[in-house]
Order: sequence, then structure tokens, then C-alpha cells
Amino acid sequence: MSEWRPIRKQAAVGTVCVAVLLGPSWLSGMAQGTQADYARAAELRKVTQNKVFRDAIRPHWLAGNTQCWYRVKTGPESHEFILVNALAGRRQAAFDHARLAEALRKAGVSGAQADRLPLDRVELNVGEGRLEFRSGGKWWQCGLGNYALEEQPDKEQLLAGQAKREAPKASTRTGAETTLTFVNRTAGEVELFWLDPEGERRSYGKVRPGEGHVQHTYGGHVWLVTDSEGKTVGVFEAGDEPGTAEIDGKGGDEPPAKAKPKKPARPRGASPDGRWVAFLKEQNVWLRNSESGEEFALSRDGTAEDGYGEEVHWSPNSRKLAAVRTKKGEEHKVYVIESSPKDRVEPRLQSYDYQKPGDRIAQNKPQLFDVGARKQLPVSDELFLNPWSIEHLRWDADSRRFTFVYNQRGHQVARVIAVDAETGATRALLEEQSATFIDYAHKQYVHHLEKTRELIWMSERDGWCHLYLYDAESGQVKNQITKGAWVVRAVDQVDEAKRQVWFRAGGIRPGQDPYYAHYCRVNFDGSGLVVLTEGDGTHRVEFSPDRGFLVDNWSRVDQPPVTELRAAEDGKLVCELERADWSQLLATGWRAPERFVAKGRDGVTDIYGVIHRPTNFDPAKKYPVVEQIYAGPQGAFVPKGFRAMHGPQEMAELGFIVVQIDGMGTSQRSKRFQDVCWKNLGDAGLPDRILWMKAAAAKHPEMDLSRVGVYGGSAGGQSALRALLAHGDFYKVAVADCGCHDNRMDKIWWNELWMGWPIGPHYAEQSNVTQAHRLEGKLLLIVGELDHNVDPASTMQVVNALVKADKDFDLLIIPGTGHGAAETPYGKRRRADFLVRNLWGVEPRRAVN
Repeated sequence: MSEWRPIRKQAAVGTVCVAVLLGPSWLSGMAQGTQADYARAAELRKVTQNKVFRDAIRPHWLAGNTQCWYRVKTGPESHEFILVNALAGRRQAAFDHARLAEALRKAGVSGAQADRLPLDRVELNVGEGRLEFRSGGKWWQCGLGNYALEEQPDKEQLLAGQAKREAPKASTRTGAETTLTFVNRTAGEVELFWLDPEGERRSYGKVRPGEGHVQHTYGGHVWLVTDSEGKTVGVFEAGDEPGTAEIDGKGGDEPPAKAKPKKPARPRGASPDGRWVAFLKEQNVWLRNSESGEEFALSRDGTAEDGYGEEVHWSPNSRKLAAVRTKKGEEHKVYVIESSPKDRVEPRLQSYDYQKPGDRIAQNKPQLFDVGARKQLPVSDELFLNPWSIEHLRWDADSRRFTFVYNQRGHQVARVIAVDAETGATRALLEEQSATFIDYAHKQYVHHLEKTRELIWMSERDGWCHLYLYDAESGQVKNQITKGAWVVRAVDQVDEAKRQVWFRAGGIRPGQDPYYAHYCRVNFDGSGLVVLTEGDGTHRVEFSPDRGFLVDNWSRVDQPPVTELRAAEDGKLVCELERADWSQLLATGWRAPERFVAKGRDGVTDIYGVIHRPTNFDPAKKYPVVEQIYAGPQGAFVPKGFRAMHGPQEMAELGFIVVQIDGMGTSQRSKRFQDVCWKNLGDAGLPDRILWMKAAAAKHPEMDLSRVGVYGGSAGGQSALRALLAHGDFYKVAVADCGCHDNRMDKIWWNELWMGWPIGPHYAEQSNVTQAHRLEGKLLLIVGELDHNVDPASTMQVVNALVKADKDFDLLIIPGTGHGAAETPYGKRRRADFLVRNLWGVEPRRAVN
């Protein structure tokens, strides 16, 4: 087996290149859309990459859950291993790094150094003083008393080359920052390519035969390896932990063996006692006796238009069965033309299923059957006449009833309905009603407590998203579990034995940004509320296996992460584990976004946002202001956690101050705050955004509000255009990408949730199509011809209305592209050019400083 050694020469060259980028040209000059500005923006991601260290860890807990170890990056290619004693509140080196490095070098692992030990698949046994790991293509065991290495038999490789037919074609996830060590076991030189989210190859250099290369990457990123002839010799997907990718030339030749499917606990449709098997035949539910093979129809009312599905729900005692009969909705096809197929000259017609607001939808209705009597028990649908959905169908353990959650179309009524197993009688255990909407898609939670016959329910009935404890027999509220002018963001765990709920909350720490996520615990009766996290930032937590301790990683946009160990009982700080080192990032001239708060349209409510400035910002100069907008009611979109690279920063480098704001109508605040969007998506929080920018400009006179632009995609594209239509006196330029400009043309679930059902005149009033004649300012519309998320005809109908109104505008249709056309390289460049041209008054990339 040939040796390999890290490619130090290539790493050094990369460092020199960065140094050049960080020289005077990096920060010089007044940004105004020059070629230098565009070059700086294009290099920004690369320049800021791998410049923050000690910012993230992944704890590995040892037996007993009182000790853990982790690996942490300390520099671009360096790291160390830390051992933590949670009971003593102490962190220390997990072992002697220098001695282990020396032992590895003696064993033939070239390049091993104390601060960059090439270890993966590490297992640490503190009690026995033993370390096991993989390094240099071999498995080793090391005694931590004398640091003697003993080679071990080969174990499963961390990463295996994936067959070409099975390999991922693009990086679809960006997880934890990590490294991938490529080891070239072939006889020739290989080249490494990162497959970006578009599936495009980006070269990251070559590796000579017998050598290795440590590559910075992220969990989920996909790497393609080719030989000197361009043939694929391996495809690897990085995990969230550091790993090794062995390149042996076999990757991609044969498909990997398929894992054997797990044997199901019992056959599909089988009753708990195994006596019966339910199956579908001619749209009806049939039963087969498992012993005799006898078959008979249990239902007879199923038809092609209103039939049963294959999923059935057996009562625990196998005597009753619930099944859902579905009345079909109408088919709605969207057609698009692929103008430039890769495989032929002629265009191709594509179609896809896509329901829109007002369409007749499928209706699910549960039915009940008595197996012994071989008959159907009538179930009145009076309480679920018009379902948008029927979910969480379940039987009680005693088989006396089954329950389900009914969400009425229009999303203003939700019920938990119980059906008596003997009579089929129905009753509402609880009912939720709203004069506006019930956000079922993001704020619904139900948890049945079988032993105590209770249930936990999420509701905004008091104006804030909270949890309630119900008596599941009487349907009465026993008590409100959480309460206050803050919101429950998610339930992480319900501990039925201790009668506690572990959850995440926003706004629970007074004086902090209400969007920061904190982790909490509370008793079922509402007592004993403990906020387990403390730092002034947004938090991510990982618990020890027994939930005795938690590792809390928190940050802000203007503060890199701090990692703390806390006791889960009371949230008390045990010790600080890591404080991120961002000195190398700051040395690049990087500027942290500024957090800013101003009052909204009511003069009372705080509106939160951030301000991005170019790295060569000069406070004595004036800058156009550009807003990156997304105002979807389903969430909040201003970044809260730390990142070395924020997308809007690229736009700022072209000579803009870029802002992001969460106006009224978005989520994660009070019910009143979000209700602004009700039948009013055209509002987009724009009045709050304008007031926020005016308040920011009053404090920061470098913000020139006589030149304000806005850009966004999807719902953000709708809002960007709406800014010119409704507030053309303030916004002067807009780029609207793939906008859902008319809510009657967009996907049914999203639009009916916020705009209501049935379709009323407010849909037309809110449409950018019907308001197109009000256009003021400069507009660029961008759309991908193959958009399957938002019907591209929505953009073209705006175009038609603008033409009829004799309005000037620009239109860019990108062939072969789907949703988010403005995020393609060409779309991004055209969007930037349009803003530079119309806010700076210069020809992009041609102006000189």
C-alpha cells in the first residue's frame, strides 16, 4: 500500500492568492458598479470561506452521559480534540496531540502534526485509556499511556464511492462545516470537482497518485472525482463529520448492493391479532381470513369517483376498522413550453398537476366498519362536511373510539373529532375557530396522552402561539400550559412520565430580539417554566442522550457562535466550551450586518431588520438603498444567526446599502402581527418597511432614500413589483423574479391559507395584474420558462397588463430554467446590472472608480 501525504504546496498557493485578494485592491475605491466591484462581489464567498474557527462542535457522549469529546477547527487546516467532564465543569485536551502525531509519523502516516491529526471514525475510551481511529487508510488502536499504535483489522469505510447510476447529481444540502480527506489510490492524477446546487462542476484542483488532499467542505456537499481523461472514478457526499474519501478507480463502475428491506412487523393491512388482512378491490375495502383464505367485501359504497384508499386503521382489539373514502377533486394541469431541449431542435410541451385557489379538491371522510358483523356503521359527516384535510387518525388503546383532526376548507375551523366505535356517533372533543385563519401548516400540534386520557393542543386563541392541556374525555381545557407575550415555536419532546414539555420559544427573554429561538421546559400544569438557554442571540441545542446536559450554540448576525455546556435541569451554565475565533474573517475587511429596530405603522410595534454595507464603505458618501424582500406569512426571513457570508452582501459590494426587514404580516410574532396578511398579501408589510428605512436613514445619513430599489423572488417577486405599484413614490426600481403576481394563479394551499376561501373580489384587488396600470419607476421581470413552483403565466399576465397600460418595463425569460431564475449566474448578473444601471446611473461593469 503506497503512502500518501497532504498536498502542502497547493495549500500554500491558495493562501498566497487570498493574501493578494486582501491587499489594497480588495478594499480600495468608491463602489458604484465598476468592474472591480463586480469582481469583488464574485470573490466575496471565496474570500470569506473558512475564516471562522471554533464556531461549531458535535459532542460524542461517553457511557454514563457525564463526559463527552469533540473535534473543533482551530484554523484553516488545523483542529484539536477536546474532552469534557460535565460533572466537574472542565474541558481539556482529549489526549496528547503531539505524542500521537509522532506515533503516526513513525507508523508511516506522513504529514501528521499535533494540530492537524488526520483521524476519522474516532472512538475514545477514557476508562480504558484507549483511542481507536482510522488514519492513512488503516485502522489503529492507541494506548493513551504509552501512545503505542497497533494496527487493527479493516472496518467499514466511512465513505464509499457511489455508483454513477446511484450518485447524487448536485449538492442539495449545506450542513455543518467539515473536511473531506481525498486519498488517491489510483495510478494516475485525479481532479476534484464540487457539484454545486445546479449540478455544475467547479474544479478544486488535482491530486497526484499516492497523495492525499484535505478539502474544506460542508455536510451534504457532493464531490466528483475524474481521471486524466475526464472519466468519473468516484462520487462522494460529505457527512457532517470529517471523513476520508478513498479513490481507488472503482467508484462508479458497479451499482452498490441494495440494502435488504426490513421485514415489516406484520403484512400491510393485517389486523393486530393477525386473523384478518384488509385490502382494496374495486374501490372498496375487502377482508381476507388469514387461516381460511375467505374473502368478502366490507364496504360497498366505493366508486371510481368516491372510493377507498389502501390505508386502513385497525382498532387494537381487531374488532373494528376505520378507512377513508376519498371523493375525487378536479384535475388541473399547467402547461409550459420547453423552448430549447438539449436532445432536439423542436420545442417540447410539458405539463404537471397543479391545483389553484378555488379548485374543487379531493375530500377525505373516515368510515367505520364492524368486522365481526361484516357491516359498515354509519358515521355522520355533519362535523366534517367540508374537509381541507383529515389527519392524525388514531385509535384509543381501549378500542372504544378513534379520533382525527379535521381542518375545514378556508382554514378558519379546526376540530379534533371522536367517533364512537360501537355506534359511529361523532362529537368534537375540541374546536378551534378564527375570524381570520388558523395557520395549520406551521402552528398545529396535537399530542395524545393515552394513559391519562389527555391531549396537548397548540392554539393562538389568546393572541400568541401557546400550548393547552385538554381532558380528552370531556373535551374541556384543563389548563393553559404556556402563557405570555411570547410564542411557542416548536415542541421538541413530551415527557409523559414527568409530565413535562420541552419546547422552543421566541420572545421569551425580555430585552432580546423576539425572533431569537430559546429552549425551554414546562410542566403540564403550566408550572415550573425554565428557560434553558440564556445568551443574547438565537440558539441551537443538542442534548446528551439522557437529556441531563445540553450543548448550546448561540450567535447573532454581528457575533460569531459561542458554545456552552448547560445543565438540563435548570439551564445553569456548566462551562463555556468554545468561543468562535473570527479574527481571520475580520482581517479580510468583512463587515457584520447591523441590527436595527424601528416602529411600525401603528407607532407601537417594533419592526426588526438588518443593514448590509459594502466592505469599502465610506460613511462620508451617499449610497442607494436596496431591499431584498420576502414577505411570505409562513415565516420570518431576516437572518438572526451568524454567517460569514450573507447573500445580500454580494449586492452591497456593487455600491449599495442592502436591507432586510420583517414587516407586519409575517410570522413568529403575535397573532395580530401576522393577521395583517389576511386577504391582504399585497400589503407585504410595505408601510412598515418604508418607516423602518426612514428611521434608519435618520440615524445613518449615508442611506440615500431618493434612490431606493427592491428585489425578490416567488412571493418576494410579487412584493417587489407591488412596491412599485403601491408605493412608487418611495421605491424607484424593482426586480421581480418568478413572482406569484396573482394569488388565483398560484398554488392552492399557500394562497387559500392566507387569502381565504371561497375566492372573493379581494383576490382581484390584490393582484399585480389588475394593479399593473399603476406602475411607476423602473421594473425588470424575470421568469424561468419551466417554473413548476409558480405558474410562469402569472408573470406573463403581468406583462400583458403592462403592455395594455402602455407601461415601459424590461422582461427576461430564461429558457430551460425553473423556479428562482434570478438565482442562476446569468439571472443574478442581469438583476445586479439593472439595479446598478438605474440606481447609480452608470453602465454596469464599465464605469471606473
